[in-house]
Amino acid sequence: MLRRTLALLVTNVALGAALVAGITATPAAAQTLPPSAFATTLTYDDSYAAEFKDEVAAAVQIWNSAVSNVQIVKAQPGQRANIRILADNGWPRATLGPVRSYGSVTVWMGRTAVNQGYNVVRIATHELGHSLGLPDRRTGLCSDLMSGSSAPVSCANAQPSSAERAAVERNYSGWYGTKVDSKPVVITDAAGK
Repeated sequence: MLRRTLALLVTNVALGAALVAGITATPAAAQTLPPSAFATTLTYDDSYAAEFKDEVAAAVQIWNSAVSNVQIVKAQPGQRANIRILADNGWPRATLGPVRSYGSVTVWMGRTAVNQGYNVVRIATHELGHSLGLPDRRTGLCSDLMSGSSAPVSCANAQPSSAERAAVERNYSGWYGTKVDSKPVVITDAAGK
């Protein structure tokens, strides 16, 4: 949020200076900053992810490459994490977001799905998708990341579809300075549910 505030401040100062100098300010002037300057930055903590740390890092990279309005970075020691990653023996599940820079959610990397043969990077990317505000869409299609366990066990696609990318971009566009308190919803991705 600090990065977004600073980027907006820099843009406003540049536009103000242009007006004082007699230059006509256009929306193109605001586009001189890279899109990542306006991105929401979320942190994640994988200290309890056990054997899934590498797959979680791969899933984070997939989302960071797929969208520009939000970026996920590993929390530094002592830094508060927005997304906590935990390994357990249940089904994969996650708190439904979109999580904001002032909030926190949890992703559980459940070993049950892994033991049944589901792709671990797909699981991690799917669960992070929930944290970014995407609900399950049980289409059964491997091309839909959020189809989860309704897709065949053999599905290894860990890339969000264009519609899924666009939904996350919408979730993180605009100004989100108002905190909304609500009861968290945890989505369990058990097969057949």
